[in-house]
Amino acid sequence: MGMADESGILRLASVGSYLDALSSITAAMSLKERSDLIHLDKCLHRLWGLGQNVILCWTLEDEGVSVVVLPHYSVASVAAAAASRGLPQSDNPFRPSEDFFKALLSGKRKLSPRHLDHVARLLGAEKAHVPLRAPLGNHPAHEHIIETMVKRYSITYVPSRAVALFDIVGFGLLHPFEQMAQLNSLSYSLNSAQSKLLEKKIGVDFARTTTGDGFYVWNRDPDLDASINLYHLMYLVLADNAIARRKAQGSTVPRLRACFHIGSCYEFHQSEGLNPTLYHYIVGDVTVELARMIDRALPNQILLGDFRSEARLPDGTTAIVDAVDFVMRATESLHQLKGLELSGERIESIKTYLTGSRQGNGEFTVRRITVNDKHGISRQVYNAKANIYRRNADPILLGIEDRLLASIEALNSHSEHLASRMPAPV
Repeated sequence: MGMADESGILRLASVGSYLDALSSITAAMSLKERSDLIHLDKCLHRLWGLGQNVILCWTLEDEGVSVVVLPHYSVASVAAAAASRGLPQSDNPFRPSEDFFKALLSGKRKLSPRHLDHVARLLGAEKAHVPLRAPLGNHPAHEHIIETMVKRYSITYVPSRAVALFDIVGFGLLHPFEQMAQLNSLSYSLNSAQSKLLEKKIGVDFARTTTGDGFYVWNRDPDLDASINLYHLMYLVLADNAIARRKAQGSTVPRLRACFHIGSCYEFHQSEGLNPTLYHYIVGDVTVELARMIDRALPNQILLGDFRSEARLPDGTTAIVDAVDFVMRATESLHQLKGLELSGERIESIKTYLTGSRQGNGEFTVRRITVNDKHGISRQVYNAKANIYRRNADPILLGIEDRLLASIEALNSHSEHLASRMPAPV
């Protein structure tokens, strides 16, 4: 058997597992239905062209599936042209707007046949048709699976995504074996924290990608509760790491610094072998901001970006939430973590807050700090802390106290005190 045939068999086998991973509904599908979906994925894989193209949207049409296909370099060109201002028009007099392009990448990929034709003409893209052996129809399970399959060969724009960044301090100075041990230790802390949230039946669907000396972590669900759960996860990870550092010998457990921010990003699937991975990768404003923030963060420090974003509330409505509002909402849900065990001791209470100076009346301000990155670009951040109190054990104090920041010249910043909307730390 040739290499191509062997690769094809492995690819189809992985697609079968992929369909099982999409939904338990596939277990109820007939062999014919599963065969058609695997055939469709094989055709989408060919149109994807090993990553040369992006599949933007699809529709059921003429007893098959029609898709809009655009070369990946054209996606970048269209996006850049749509975002530009005052530049000459392209050859297409109906050049799409930035809002149109982002809406296309962030919305549902299934369109009506008429809408799909309009998108193809507007973008100057190719429309391809995949005939199926039998019509799939409009069954919700089929639609969900095709939607997920198309997105695997596409790009998704997320206007508001919460992301936490964990960075190992001094990673580049470590021996390779120590680097491996510290990454494994951080990975364990992430797994342990997620497991603890699941114990409390807190819905989590976290994804992560390595930065080389740490991890970006995000919740695949973009609503406000999911973002708050990620914020809680960040502190549980740091607490597990702090406990491990107390017990560790040598340089096997990392010293961390962390940042949290909410902003826009693009999600995509990188190639693994000759296929797109099943896992997302992200890049965008939120990761750029986090990378700049972490560069200015001190060892053991926790920085929160000065974000203002539209958040989806549990009742389906939306609201504008800024960083201080977000921490207040997160504080209100901390009771869910009471009773969790850290190193064998149960959590009695947790206090999370943004730091500031104490006023004459005993209240605290919230201090917004302006930091300059290595490119000379200024951004505003908050210094965050958490105090975790356990039964029959010393409290775990995470972050850096505000009073210590004023004397640290490395911060290279000035600060602004805001009227406090947060309860005083205990």
